[in-house]
Amino acid sequence: RWLFDQAVCTLYAFCGVLFGLCSLASLTVLSAVCCLKVCYPAYGKYWDVHAAVLLLCVWVYALTFATAPLAEWGSYGPEPYGTACCITWETSSRQATLYILALFIFCYLLPCLLIVASYSLILWTVWVSRRAVQQH
Repeated sequence: RWLFDQAVCTLYAFCGVLFGLCSLASLTVLSAVCCLKVCYPAYGKYWDVHAAVLLLCVWVYALTFATAPLAEWGSYGPEPYGTACCITWETSSRQATLYILALFIFCYLLPCLLIVASYSLILWTVWVSRRAVQQH
């Protein structure tokens, strides 16, 4: 069972969601920057200057979704086994369902699709370049 009170549970869940979303958002930005640098070198050189802005955007993005349950859009609570805390997945309220749907779309589906698209474009560019070199 969860050994601490609800405040510690909320803090624990908030930190887990914040750092998890920050990690996935960082990987998404990294894949997009790599894609620009490899596939579009003329535009890729500008991203070095904006690294701090990109990091700030990652943290704001993660904080937005992690603080939403604190503003009562979704909620944090004990996991089903009660040993840890996370987002309350089994709530039946409309707001909680919309929060979980927004998390799925904006914090899982879109980042994963962007990562797959970025690395696919990189592989395609490398394959086309390799064929061009072999023909010469």
